[in-house]
Amino acid sequence: MGLTKASTGAGAADSGLTIVKCSPEDAVIALAGNPNVGKSTVFNALTGMRQHTGNWPGKTVGSAQGQCEHGGRGYVLVDLPGTYSLMAHSAEEEVARDFLCFGGAEGAVVVCDATCLERNLNLVLQTLELEPRTVVCVNLLDEAEKKGIRVDLKALSARLGVPVVGAAAARGEGLDALMDAVATLTADPEPPAPMEVRYLASIERAAAVLAPLLRERLGGRLPERWVALRLLDDDPSLLDALADTLDCDLRADEAVQAAVASALAELEAAGVGREALKDRIVSCLVLAAEDVCNDVVTYQREDYERRDRRLDKILTSRATGIPVMLLLLAGVFWLTITGANYPSQLLSDGLFWVQDRLTDLFTYFNAPDWLHGALVLGVYRVLAWVVSVMLPPMAIFFPIFTLLEDFGYLPRVAFVLDHAFQKAKACGKQALTMCLVDICTH
Repeated sequence: MGLTKASTGAGAADSGLTIVKCSPEDAVIALAGNPNVGKSTVFNALTGMRQHTGNWPGKTVGSAQGQCEHGGRGYVLVDLPGTYSLMAHSAEEEVARDFLCFGGAEGAVVVCDATCLERNLNLVLQTLELEPRTVVCVNLLDEAEKKGIRVDLKALSARLGVPVVGAAAARGEGLDALMDAVATLTADPEPPAPMEVRYLASIERAAAVLAPLLRERLGGRLPERWVALRLLDDDPSLLDALADTLDCDLRADEAVQAAVASALAELEAAGVGREALKDRIVSCLVLAAEDVCNDVVTYQREDYERRDRRLDKILTSRATGIPVMLLLLAGVFWLTITGANYPSQLLSDGLFWVQDRLTDLFTYFNAPDWLHGALVLGVYRVLAWVVSVMLPPMAIFFPIFTLLEDFGYLPRVAFVLDHAFQKAKACGKQALTMCLVDICTH
């Protein structure tokens, strides 16, 4: 049945997404992950065709939710947009963050790519700060095995403090174990105590000053330490959401604002200005992810990681990342607009030569003009135009992106495009990234 916003709590009102449950006892689970980690494959495998798709209200970001039954209990899986973080630099990140904050989810699953786990752990650590009832799904283990990568799932679970499940969703492997972990986690009255990222001492002191004030005002609805960090790095979209959803306008609270000003002054005195604060927070997250991966991920080929590091430096650095993205876009546009014209012209000449022969055949049999017009000039000519225009670009892009995927470069191409658009604060970056990479692949 479709539940109202009131019946699903204040959180659902903020996201504007109506959760569709088959039973009031169904548990709502958020499904998060970076782009191109197989999150949609996991979602589709678990929900089958029992899905509802649409857009998040007020945004062009797509949404999907689906029904799943396991162990006699129903689950509503909400497929969040693929995102690299929850810092809300884009519509996708804002939607994912707001649903985890206010969407009424009883737990979360973060899908990771086993071939580049360290990069994915950035989102995992941020999710754990918001939702301790989280299961980490390390997907694409089959691809990792081909590349000689081994992931110690038990050690990873011990370090993160939450369940970790390995999977190869494309083969249907690990999905039962994933739902077993979700069922156990949501049924336990006490949430786990996940790993806590330790930031710089000055940042921790500033957050500790704000936490007691926020504890009274938030009433346990959100982690006060996480909200304190967002107040310090000045996240206006979160403050708007808090005011609209929880009736908690921290910007109008004089005591909170005075504490924020005092904490920022102490940070400034410690050499951490407001402009540099977010970079320091991100750096601590990256270092924590690297520390978690130490001895958890092992490589049979020593040169594998070195090659990836060099490639990442080229594709994601400030100096070369955007030029590489522009070259990629230029190459795609040239192939689409100019390069594909050469095979398209050859194909067109061949197909329209066949049209002339068909016309000769209709003339030979004295076929009526209306029949020739309908079949040859109508059906065949339209088909010839479509094939000659559409087939060459598809024939070019499909093998290119298939090779990129086979050699493990496809996620990096997507990451470069996505990262550059995020830096430019451009709208619709996910749509362009997926059009150029994911759609071409499939």
